[in-house]
Amino acid sequence: MVKESKRRSILKAISWRVTGTIDTFVISYLITGTVKMAASISVVEIATKMTLYFLHERLWNKIHYGRITEKPGDYVI
Repeated sequence: MVKESKRRSILKAISWRVTGTIDTFVISYLITGTVKMAASISVVEIATKMTLYFLHERLWNKIHYGRITEKPGDYVI
């Protein structure tokens, strides 16, 4: 069985949030026209979305659908 460690899930959540937060900041700035408002929106979404992503990853780690586990001795190209 292939599993991901919690540390890996946390690092993935952080890297994805950095990308997502930059996107949120840019969109918020384009809509509001103010850096302060865009930054406020971005700060709030960092915590909420990172937590949701981590929980989402851990849930999917328990679902076996679509997983392929290589068996020792399988020929891999």
